[in-house]
Amino acid sequence: MAEGHRGLGEFINDAIAVLRSDVRAVKDRDPAATNTLEVILTYPGLHAVWLHRVANYLWRRKVPGLPRAISMFARMLTGIEIHQGATIGHGFFIDHGMGVVIGETTEIGENVTLFQGVTLGGTGKEKGKRHPTIQDNVVIAAGASVLGPITVGESSKVGAGAVVIQDVPPNCTVVGVPGRVTVCSGERISPIDLHHEDLPDPVLDMFNTIERRLDRIEKRLDKEPR
Repeated sequence: MAEGHRGLGEFINDAIAVLRSDVRAVKDRDPAATNTLEVILTYPGLHAVWLHRVANYLWRRKVPGLPRAISMFARMLTGIEIHQGATIGHGFFIDHGMGVVIGETTEIGENVTLFQGVTLGGTGKEKGKRHPTIQDNVVIAAGASVLGPITVGESSKVGAGAVVIQDVPPNCTVVGVPGRVTVCSGERISPIDLHHEDLPDPVLDMFNTIERRLDRIEKRLDKEPR
């Protein structure tokens, strides 16, 4: 009996630690979060995550029906759809999360940040692992889609509207459709870099390069005798 009580106590302590890390994630990453009570009562991203943690706990214990019902209730309440089978680490933050969709076999590490309209989805009717793995400290900006059983490496950023269908190495930035890796530092960056508004644009860079080359050609042609 003592072992059972000790096991329950450890479970409760672990659950409280997870809930605290979720609240801390909101307060650390959203300057509008003024106090703990406001975060707990008014942040739909936090509500969606907490309801998912309950649904996932029941799903892993093969409770029939109820985990799916909790997931659907969370969707109606928050506009965020997280499949009850998804695995989510500590410190997960969904900012302005309306329209976020997270598939069944998605694996999310610690201190990950998603913005509105992000999809972590599959690419077909394949069985087994069919959704992405998002490693620690990743930031995925608004409207981005990460599709298939790929991995987004630790401390990487996915730009707004990007469609990522291939693995992303750690400490890299991905933009565009389809997503292209445009920057890889090769070094560990700050734990969570939320500045996703100023990412490189490979298409614009290409046009700028072409424009510079045309300018050089025109100047050379102007110097040639006619």
